Amino acid sequence: MIIMIKNFFKKTLIIFSFVLFSSLSYAQNNEEIFIGNKNAKVEIKIYSSFTCPHCANFHKNTYPKLVKEYASKDLIKISFIDFPLDIAALNASKIVRCSTKESSILLIDEIYKNQNTWSTGDKIQEINKKLFLIANKFNLSNEKLTNCLKDQKLEDKILNDRIDGQKKYSINSTPTIIINDKKFDGNLTFENLSKEISKILK
Repeated sequence: MIIMIKNFFKKTLIIFSFVLFSSLSYAQNNEEIFIGNKNAKVEIKIYSSFTCPHCANFHKNTYPKLVKEYASKDLIKISFIDFPLDIAALNASKIVRCSTKESSILLIDEIYKNQNTWSTGDKIQEINKKLFLIANKFNLSNEKLTNCLKDQKLEDKILNDRIDGQKKYSINSTPTIIINDKKFDGNLTFENLSKEISKILK
């Protein structure tokens, strides 16, 4: 079953209300994470949560084909937009945002690849330690990662993106795919997405 959006923790809900009426700047943390041609005729936005098994499945099976067939040929742009379903996913999103442009895509791959290993634990501190071990491979020190998790502006930015996506596209499950600002309602296989992409590229 598709993982449905659940109520966030009380703290998160308070932040949601706050950022709805906030105008913030985020420096390097506000940079877009994407792969492919920035000016491509087709943009695919992937709204996903790092703890969502269906998101991991999409990233492992469909996403690589989109990269190989389209993004690597500069035919499309694939944008990654955070839609965390819980605190563990939020922290993973923060860590990705604290990495460099060069390593962010690879770190996303690694986090999804090892989702079953890091995403479970009795305490969030235990999960964070596992995330740190993954991020350490990309020259992110524990000190930097700890500061990253404490970054309130970064947290607000991620949650604000989540709110914007939910308001604009009525997102109620992850992953949700947006193709050229239109919500894709079909089965998220490469074949189905390829048909939509091909229509636009004609």
